[in-house]
Amino acid sequence: MPSYTSTPIYIGSLQLGGTNPVRLQSMTNTDTLDTVASVAQCIRIIEAGGEMVRLTTQGEKEARNLEKIKNELVKLGITTPLIADVHFNPRVAEIAAGIVDKVRINPGNYVDKRASFSVVNLSEREYQDELERIHTRLRPLLVACTANNTSVRIGVNHGSLSDRIMSRYGNTPRGMAESAMEFIRITSAENFHKLVLSLKSSNSIIMIEATRLLVSMMQAEGFSYPLHLGVTEAGEGEDGRIRSALGIGALLAEGIGDTIRVSLSEPPENEIPIAKMIVESALRHKQEARPGGAEILSSAGVKTVKLSYKTDDPVKLSVMSAVDSAAILLSRKAEDLIIENDGTITTEEVKSIKDGILQAARIKITRNDYISCPTCGRTKFDLPSAVGKVKAATAHLTGLKIAVMGCMVNGPGEMADADYGYVGAGKGVVSIYRGREAVLKNIPEERAVEELLILIEKDKKQFSPDLI
Repeated sequence: MPSYTSTPIYIGSLQLGGTNPVRLQSMTNTDTLDTVASVAQCIRIIEAGGEMVRLTTQGEKEARNLEKIKNELVKLGITTPLIADVHFNPRVAEIAAGIVDKVRINPGNYVDKRASFSVVNLSEREYQDELERIHTRLRPLLVACTANNTSVRIGVNHGSLSDRIMSRYGNTPRGMAESAMEFIRITSAENFHKLVLSLKSSNSIIMIEATRLLVSMMQAEGFSYPLHLGVTEAGEGEDGRIRSALGIGALLAEGIGDTIRVSLSEPPENEIPIAKMIVESALRHKQEARPGGAEILSSAGVKTVKLSYKTDDPVKLSVMSAVDSAAILLSRKAEDLIIENDGTITTEEVKSIKDGILQAARIKITRNDYISCPTCGRTKFDLPSAVGKVKAATAHLTGLKIAVMGCMVNGPGEMADADYGYVGAGKGVVSIYRGREAVLKNIPEERAVEELLILIEKDKKQFSPDLI
């Protein structure tokens, strides 16, 4: 599809979109009521190169405390735009709109109830009545944003589409795009245009398809809003970087995307260097005739893309390889990958990168697929440590999709296509899921990994003994 050029808007004093550079951002994982910790983490993100910082905003107390955080930063001469991340409560978004530079809302839960994955049969009249209800409830936020020169991100998540949307369009890229378009039409009717759009999924392929579809739908209706790109619950380590680079890099290389966030289950300041690397790799990809020296080889009917690099940095190699191979692998113009590297990176590391890319592209499954959220102020346990424990306990298995999620806000929805889930249910307690079903609730954190493994092994003995 043709390159997409958005109409620029301002987030605070920062211009976003159009011919501006791709802007980098991250999100704090501190308690937003802890002013000192939140300010310190904002500073670390900004010093790493973050140009916007998002903070979780669960309730009215958190929304009002954003002013203290902002004031403390201003005292230090820092005016980097702040973003409130709001779920479920329109009143919280309206309060935040008078304080921060942008408010992120989720169409799947701003007015509609959290999805129960049940079919909702609505007549056309009833469906339109629901849209009017959303319009009425959204209007006060748009009034507040207009009065305070605040922008809005309509942030759709694949895992938290409403039952209303899924009943009509399915839990699909089309459903994601339609969910965004409903809100775009409402904001346009209110003559509000300080919008940013995002369609995110833990599956890079779905995220890419949904974003391309949204671009086409916006262009068809004369809209050109800036786009925020990201792969939700990308995880940590090599897998998280590859999954993000594949999804974000593929779109940036096509000329789609104005700001990015790399969601890693690590300290948020770690996300910024990877985001920079993805942007640089995508720009290089667009400028080179054969990015990564890409060659398509064919043998015994199997097409393989061969890439060649010269680097001693395994992280850089993983990002460049993912970006340069994304379009070829995702379009299935090749079904295998060869990475040649002139440097000190070991053969085992190169093979691991190759396997990770093929797995992220859903071509060849050689390991478990772990998805985990980047944590935020809603997380009440040490999520990176939990991810490590879950990975270690399940390393002997192959082909499972296992989710480790920080809280109940996005957790159950975002991991709906996972085989198993480890989801924070409160301070020190975890719920264990099989698919969408919570089979064990409020398990003490110290026993949760063991209980997860017992459940998996029990299921494998019953259903797939060959996988044990």
